[in-house]
Amino acid sequence: QVQLVESGGGLVQPGGSLRLSCAASGSISSINAMGWYRQAPGSQRELVATITTRRGITNYADSVKGRFTVSRDNAKNTVYLQMNSLKPEDTAVYYCNSWLIASGGVMANYWGQGTQVTVSS
Repeated sequence: QVQLVESGGGLVQPGGSLRLSCAASGSISSINAMGWYRQAPGSQRELVATITTRRGITNYADSVKGRFTVSRDNAKNTVYLQMNSLKPEDTAVYYCNSWLIASGGVMANYWGQGTQVTVSS
């Protein structure tokens, strides 16, 4: 059983910062990539940022480039999202995502339960 558990969401004023964390646990053989998606009310889920485990190659949505930074700690199977200069339009539920190989030996995609980020004065 594989679990992705997010933490670090909350309420922040415009211009503020938050740091999200996501730890993968369970019977994991290897992790290919981890990242973050978000979904605002009435909108589709969208990519925020991803990072490959081995080479650390990153990919960002245009809307967050220069403000958000994704990083990982391979020893802890954890991915982080540092969010700076937050805007009200960043308000959403943020979901952790990972492509990994569990003990069964098959690459599969996993999601966390989501953490709410609200940017408001």
